[in-house]
Amino acid sequence: MNPLRSVGARLALALLVVVAGALGVVYVFVVPSLESRLVHAKLAQLERSAPSLARQFDANPFTFDLTAAAATANARVVLYGVLSLSPSPALAVVDDSGSGDVADDPLALRTAISGAQSHGTVERGERRYAEVAVLTSSGSVLLLSASLQDALANVHLVQRRLLFAGLGALAGALLFGYGGAWAFARRLRRLEQAAERIARGRFDKPVVDRGGDEVGQLARTFESMRLRLARLEHARREFVANASHELRTPLFSLSGFLELLTEEELDEGTRREFLETMREQVARLSKLATELLDLSRIDAGQLRVEREPVDLGQLAEALREEFAAVSQRRDQPVEVELEDEVIALADAERVLQIGRALVENAFLHAKASAPVRIRVGAADGFARLAVEDAGPGIPPEHAAHVFDRFYRADDGAQASGSGLGLAIARELAELMGGALSLEPGGGSVFVLSLPLAPPSMISRENEAVLANMTTSTHETES
Repeated sequence: MNPLRSVGARLALALLVVVAGALGVVYVFVVPSLESRLVHAKLAQLERSAPSLARQFDANPFTFDLTAAAATANARVVLYGVLSLSPSPALAVVDDSGSGDVADDPLALRTAISGAQSHGTVERGERRYAEVAVLTSSGSVLLLSASLQDALANVHLVQRRLLFAGLGALAGALLFGYGGAWAFARRLRRLEQAAERIARGRFDKPVVDRGGDEVGQLARTFESMRLRLARLEHARREFVANASHELRTPLFSLSGFLELLTEEELDEGTRREFLETMREQVARLSKLATELLDLSRIDAGQLRVEREPVDLGQLAEALREEFAAVSQRRDQPVEVELEDEVIALADAERVLQIGRALVENAFLHAKASAPVRIRVGAADGFARLAVEDAGPGIPPEHAAHVFDRFYRADDGAQASGSGLGLAIARELAELMGGALSLEPGGGSVFVLSLPLAPPSMISRENEAVLANMTTSTHETES
């Protein structure tokens, strides 16, 4: 990979550009501003001194000492006499505390012409001077001139040091920026490697990053994803193994019975017994196929449920009638307890499916001749259908797993069934906006909670039923 396209290089270059830009702004704006401030400060000093010296000269022009005045103003003092103002102004140097040609000084000429104080900078040779010129009462021009060489030398020194410091800062920014960016990019590469491991289905190695920044948060999210995927992969493998076992067992049994039926020595009673057992195995296969199909639809989000008023009391009576034969054969009565008329907002067929799973589970765990109770009521704004058996109950170590797919336990031993009924029942309850839970009791108490149907829907439902009854009556009379 091109090194310049890496995150580390790009972050280092970005830092370099930022530092260079900051130093460029300092170099372009701060240095000229410093120079301007020094020049203005020098001019302000001369402007304060010039009027005082002019007054001293006016007070005693013959004894005015330019050398002493120059020492007081810390500047060169030049006294001009005005030779002419027109047609071309001309000045003559009367006295000078310094040396050098200042006869044609532009500020002194401007003051002689305008009569007003002038200030500014002039260049003589390779030097730059700050100057202030004032007009005395006698008509002479007094010029104060101070060299800016020392001030500008300091500015140039600052400029050079700033340049060297800027180059050092750029080098340091490039070095430390690239180092920090390399460390940051290394963390990202570790996350990339972790993502590749997870994509290949390897969930054994944890994703670790101790940072408290966004990358650390991303690593923790990756770790959470890894754990979830590991659990899903474990569940998938168990699902495949258990489904294969559940399919293989009845198929193996059917194959054995088919071989036995080919023998001519079997009497009619034994043959009927074998056929009945085979019918049970086929029913078991059919039920397992239906449950697996429901699970696949639930997982794919393709299972749809209706939301309509359902009378849980009528549904409980329907369950009792459906299991009447099983109840009589096992000598275990199914009892229905109704607190009041309870109308839930649910899918009647799916509620029946959940009820069957709960009653079947109760028959498996109830004691001999002990009743299975179906209780219907309402609490906390939910319609409740509870199925209770008088069995030994579910041990705590198994209670947390009763809704897991393919989980089967009866006091620690394997029970009959596929282990999918309760898992599907809970998924269906949640699809209808309800919940299925295991509550403490004398035996096992499974409670299906569903939303109560709004009164307006119940009224419309009653009107529809009345309309159907009226229509049926008219048809009978006709």
